Amino acid sequence: MKQIGTFLWNIIETIAIFCLELLFKIIHKDLTEEIKDGFMQFVKFGIIGVINTVLSYLINVFVLLVLAPYNVEWDFVAGNMVAFIITVFISFLLNGHFVFKKEEGETRSFWKTLLRTYIAYGFTGIILTNVLSFIWINLLGVSKFIAPLINLIASVPLNFIINKLWAFKGEK
Repeated sequence: MKQIGTFLWNIIETIAIFCLELLFKIIHKDLTEEIKDGFMQFVKFGIIGVINTVLSYLINVFVLLVLAPYNVEWDFVAGNMVAFIITVFISFLLNGHFVFKKEEGETRSFWKTLLRTYIAYGFTGIILTNVLSFIWINLLGVSKFIAPLINLIASVPLNFIINKLWAFKGEK
């Protein structure tokens, strides 16, 4: 199974680096190893985000189905909260292992990093996306179904930066 994962990752990495190199040729800029590494770190973060998005949806639907017989008015809130709590924890574990690895001599408090991760995702995933959705939907007339997709343009890079520079920042 690990060989399949490595094989798939190599394909993804090859395609991503090819696209990045092409972009840098088009804009006539030098592509350094540091830029490649940072870009691939962002790609890993994005893949984990896609996995968590699908998982979040499935958990949300599961909670809705479990609560359906009880006719609970706030079932969608329960679904969102349960999905948020579980998927942020999974994101914390996966990002800590694959994306924001500890460097040599670096220490990182499990609980402090976990708390910071929940704060980061709480800000971008709850506060920021709701503010942006209000603007898109109520002020600019964007569809409720399109607004979440537009939000990703701001929330994903911002979440990556907050996690990289703050939540997963270790101590030397």
